[in-house]
Amino acid sequence: MIKKPQSAVLALITVICGFYLYQLIDSGIVGTYALYRWDYFSQTHEYYRLFTVALLHDTSSTIPFHLAFNMMVLHQLGTPIEYVFGKAKFLTIFLFSLLSGSLASSLFMDWNGYSIGASGAVFGLFGAFIAAEKYLGVEAKSIYVIVGINFALGFTIGGVDWRAHLGGLIGGWVITKLLLRLNASK
Repeated sequence: MIKKPQSAVLALITVICGFYLYQLIDSGIVGTYALYRWDYFSQTHEYYRLFTVALLHDTSSTIPFHLAFNMMVLHQLGTPIEYVFGKAKFLTIFLFSLLSGSLASSLFMDWNGYSIGASGAVFGLFGAFIAAEKYLGVEAKSIYVIVGINFALGFTIGGVDWRAHLGGLIGGWVITKLLLRLNASK
């Protein structure tokens, strides 16, 4: 029997959704894995939070919009990016975007704030799509519209971490451009 290669996108969706279900049972994990202001790290050295933030999502609503939107975009954008770039480069884009989104959020967060969600990494996929539109053979105009709407929502409704969105978007664009240059130099 021929085995189909495992998708990194589907693995990420499975892990993140699994953490969401666990979070419904034990909301205390938010305090364990959420992202806090940068000065928090100088005291605790819990740098893992720069990545574990993506495992948590808002459970206050009866309909998990936060999780659903992030997983939908992860699937819709992550799948073609993984297909074209390969699993390792897709994961590099995802994790670098997550890190840059988390750093932007943590550095510029309000004093009493905290952040949860995979939005920084997801916005990194938007950035990757924009950076690689010619390489992917797509037009990114619709991506610009979606990004613009999301930034507008981030400034008009509460609870949206626009800093993570912006950091992830920039990080995804930068790492994708770098990967494309590395590919071109081979």
